[in-house]
Amino acid sequence: MQTPILGSSYRARSVNAADNRMVNLFPEIVPDGGKQPAFLQRAPGLRQLVQLPTGPVRGLWTFGDYAYAVSGTRLYRIDSNWAYTDKGNVAGVDPVNMVDNGTQLFIAAGANGYIYNAGTDVFAQITDPDFYGAVGVGFIDGYFVYNQPNSQKFWVTTLYDGTSVDPLDFASAEGSPDNLVTLIVDHREVWLFGQTSVEVWYNAGLPDFPLARIQGAFNEIGCQAPYSVAKLDNGLFWLGKDARGNGIVYRSKGYSGERISTHAVEWQIQQYTTLADAVAYTYQQDGHAFYVLNFPTANTTWVYDVSTGVWHERAGWENNAFTRHRGQNQMNFADEIVIGDYVAGTLYAYDMNVYAEADTIQKWLRSWRALPTGQNDLKRTTQHSLQLDCESGVGLSTGQGSDPQVMLRWSDDGGHTWSNEHWKSMGQIGQYGKRVIWRRLGMTTKIRDRVYEVSGTDPVKIAIMGAELILSPTNA
Repeated sequence: MQTPILGSSYRARSVNAADNRMVNLFPEIVPDGGKQPAFLQRAPGLRQLVQLPTGPVRGLWTFGDYAYAVSGTRLYRIDSNWAYTDKGNVAGVDPVNMVDNGTQLFIAAGANGYIYNAGTDVFAQITDPDFYGAVGVGFIDGYFVYNQPNSQKFWVTTLYDGTSVDPLDFASAEGSPDNLVTLIVDHREVWLFGQTSVEVWYNAGLPDFPLARIQGAFNEIGCQAPYSVAKLDNGLFWLGKDARGNGIVYRSKGYSGERISTHAVEWQIQQYTTLADAVAYTYQQDGHAFYVLNFPTANTTWVYDVSTGVWHERAGWENNAFTRHRGQNQMNFADEIVIGDYVAGTLYAYDMNVYAEADTIQKWLRSWRALPTGQNDLKRTTQHSLQLDCESGVGLSTGQGSDPQVMLRWSDDGGHTWSNEHWKSMGQIGQYGKRVIWRRLGMTTKIRDRVYEVSGTDPVKIAIMGAELILSPTNA
C-alpha cells in the first residue's frame, strides 16, 4: 500500500492526532503525466557570495546598478562583482526597512533615519527637526512615506527629497485608537498596520497633505510584528493580531486579511514566548513563491509556499538540534536570490544545487503516519517492509555523500517516543536502480498506531515520490 509520505507539515497539539513534520523539504505538484501527483524536494542551500566586515545583515535593497546592505552598524554599496564600499554608520541592532525614489535611498532604523544620495554619493543621517524616527517606509508618487514610532502618525517627506520634512505633512490613522506598528506601499496604496487594525490610504493629490483614506478600506486585523510584513504574489503577508488574539498569519485579499496559517502552525506559534520580534522576507524560485517567517526568540523558521498552500520548516542544524534558518532578509540582485545572514555579515545565494546551510549541515526530515487517514482500525499490524520511492544514485564522487544514507526510525505510541535509527544507502553515484528498503519492521504495539520518520544529512539531491508499505493485519 502507498503510505502517505507526501503532503504538508502538520504537527498538531496532540501528536496522536497528527505528527506530520517536514523540515528542509517542500512539495511540488506534478499536474500531468507524473509518477505521483507530487514529490518532495530538498530546500535550497546557501552559497556564499560575499563576507561583509560587520554583521549581522539588518536589511537589503537594490536600485540602479548596485545592491545596498545594512550590516552591523554600516551601510555597504555592493557591485555586481560583489565588491563592496562602506558608506557610513547606521545606528542600532534591529532590522531596518529601505526604499528608494530612483536617486535617494531611505533607511528607516527606528529612532533614526538615513538618506544615501546615489547621484552625489552623499550618505547622512536625517537631521530635520520635524523627523521623529521611522519604522516602516515606502515610496508613492515622488514621496517617501513613513510611520513615526510609538504613535498613530505617519508622514510624507518633501517631493523627491527624503532629507526634508514639512512640520504639517503628517496625518493620523484614527480608524482605531491603536498605535501604528509599520506601513508598506503596495500598488500605489499605503497600508497602515496598527496593533489591532489596518487601514489603507491613497494619493488623492490634496494641497496640504496629499494622502487620503480609502473609504471602506479598514479591517480589524492588526500586526503582531513590524518586520513580518512583506510583499508576495500580488499581495501582502503578515503575522496578525487583533482584539481577540494573535499568532495567525494572513495575506491580503482585497482590503481585508485572509488566514493562511493552519491550526497546527498557529499552535506552534502561540507557544513562543515572544512574537513581536518576528522577521519575514519573500522570494520566488522555480515557480514557487515563499513567505519565510523567522522567530528569533523561538529559534524557529516557518515557510509558506503560495503555489501549493503548504507550510514547512526551514532550519539549521547545530549541536544535534534544529535551529532557525540563517536567512533574515532577501533581495534580487545580479541574477541571484540574495539572502542576508542573521549571525554574521555574510550574503548568500539560495541555490537548489547546494545542500548545506552556510558552512554547516543541512538536515532534512519527514515524519508521517504509516496508515492513510481513516484506515486505522486500531488493530495490530505486522509491518514487513517500507520502501522509499526516491531518486537514487545521487552520491558524490568523493567524501561525505559518496554513499549517501537515509535514516529511518518509527514511533509506536503516536510520536511520543522513537526507535533507534536504521540506515540505508541511497546509492553511490550512478546507481540509479538502487532500492531504498527496510525490512522486518516488527509489529505495532500499545495504541496500534505507527509514525515513520526519514531524514538525512549528506550533501546530495533529495527527491521523494512516495513510499510503499507492506503489512499484514492481525485480529488483535
